[in-house]
Amino acid sequence: MAKRLIILGGGESGVGAAILGKQKGYDVFLSDAGNIAGKYRKELDEYGIAYESGRHSEERILGADEVMKSPGIPEKNELVKKIRKKGIRIISEIELAYRYKGNSRIVGITGANGKTTTTSLIYHICKTAGLNVALVGNIGYSFAKQVALDPKELYVAEISSFQLDDIHEFRPNVAVLTNITEDHLDRYEYKFENYINSKFRIVENQTADDYFIYCEDDPVTMEHIGRFAIKSNLLPFTMNKEPNQGGFIKNGQMTVAVRDERMDMSVYDFTLKGKHNQYNTMAAGIAGSVLGIRKEKIRDAVQTFESLEHRMEFVSTVRGVDFVNDSKATNVNSTWYALESMEKPTILILGGVDKGNDYSSMMDLVKEKVKAIVAMGTDNRKIHEAFQNDVPVIVNTGNAREAVHAAFHLANKGDVVLLSPACASFDLFKNYEDRGNQFKDAVREL
Repeated sequence: MAKRLIILGGGESGVGAAILGKQKGYDVFLSDAGNIAGKYRKELDEYGIAYESGRHSEERILGADEVMKSPGIPEKNELVKKIRKKGIRIISEIELAYRYKGNSRIVGITGANGKTTTTSLIYHICKTAGLNVALVGNIGYSFAKQVALDPKELYVAEISSFQLDDIHEFRPNVAVLTNITEDHLDRYEYKFENYINSKFRIVENQTADDYFIYCEDDPVTMEHIGRFAIKSNLLPFTMNKEPNQGGFIKNGQMTVAVRDERMDMSVYDFTLKGKHNQYNTMAAGIAGSVLGIRKEKIRDAVQTFESLEHRMEFVSTVRGVDFVNDSKATNVNSTWYALESMEKPTILILGGVDKGNDYSSMMDLVKEKVKAIVAMGTDNRKIHEAFQNDVPVIVNTGNAREAVHAAFHLANKGDVVLLSPACASFDLFKNYEDRGNQFKDAVREL
């Protein structure tokens, strides 16, 4: 009899896991207590996967052999507690993907900050070197779906602590931990220790054939690294000393040393600016070297990597409020992804030329994360109609400067102001770049 795999959550990771599970002969059923976005329903129908939305059929779920839980569902969820109590094994999407990856290698990147940049740069290094590689995980494309539909020899995966919470066998050949700062403590019983343990799970199944790349200048990492029985080869990166294996920066020069290979490069040649990005670049350079990529190719990649302007681009923090420019989000789906990645209370700047937008797929995320909407367009009626029942404050503004000032006024310390318009820009702006640049200029004037 086919193994019964129940999937909780109908987002990117849940639907990807459902597709892979179905392909591998499991009896798959997907359940989402909220609304499943149209594009995901379409995929579920296309692959003939049974699903429900707006409810959980408890009896059916508790009859599972295994449950794949979306990383967004916390342990304190009542249904999750019942599944645990019954002793049903819960796995994460990366665990399922790992099970069927074949001989492919995995680079897994986790950390509180810098993981998206580091992941994107490692992927860029691998692409520059001509490797058969895919970019997967927390970055927006399901690892399981990639394994099912377009398997590669190498996967570069951005991994959140929530995804690591439900691994069993998952083992990256190369693990990168960028740093650890207090984050998501609401999901870890407000114990920083639990979050730290979660991050270090990335190395728990590694063997002496694997590599662990970590920041030796990160106090939390260094305070706790001794508690874990790490079997893999340690490759630290630092700006304070000169390890003979790993990476360091001294006098504006980055050195990466792995096995017998050494590579030097001036930090002035990095396209990514800022000290935090020097750390990210060291981590990525070491990973490239571990994968056996020639130093010329790594140098090339580091010099040609573009941090993605207008795509979740961090602008600055003003009096404790972060400003993020996601002007490239010209449709609801892009804004949905942007909101999904938000971890702080959000003031959302929306609007522009509405191309017949259906905002309903955003509704659940807006309810959960958005405290106010600043509408920026010549006609904001549709935004009011869509969100007036769910968002306490909706303000109209007529240009980028007004929008930034209104959002800043509504924000408290610890909030984030996100420009992610979900609309085209040609009412008040020439194009999305112009919109993003005007937003950034207005933020800099605050």
